[in-house]
Amino acid sequence: MNEGNKKEIFLTVLACFFAAMIPVLFIAYGFQTKRYVDLSREITELEKKQEELIEQNKRLVSDISLLSSTDRIEKIASSELGMHKAETEDIVRVEMGGSKK
Repeated sequence: MNEGNKKEIFLTVLACFFAAMIPVLFIAYGFQTKRYVDLSREITELEKKQEELIEQNKRLVSDISLLSSTDRIEKIASSELGMHKAETEDIVRVEMGGSKK
């Protein structure tokens, strides 16, 4: 084989290689596109779930504030439990004196 034939064979092999790579690159592009679409959909779903959780958290914080209000607790204590506010004469102080060493 002379130098010209080797060069022609090399160029032919190189051209075939690049021609074979084109479909491979299209297939890889298709997989990447599908992956991108799937990840975009997952991100959208997660953002929607996050918004729902934030709204639920706001409602729960509001419920906590409502349920722990002093007016509500006082009303339940007096009407349902029969409790009343302690008068000054009802309060007894107990002091515990410990021996200091």
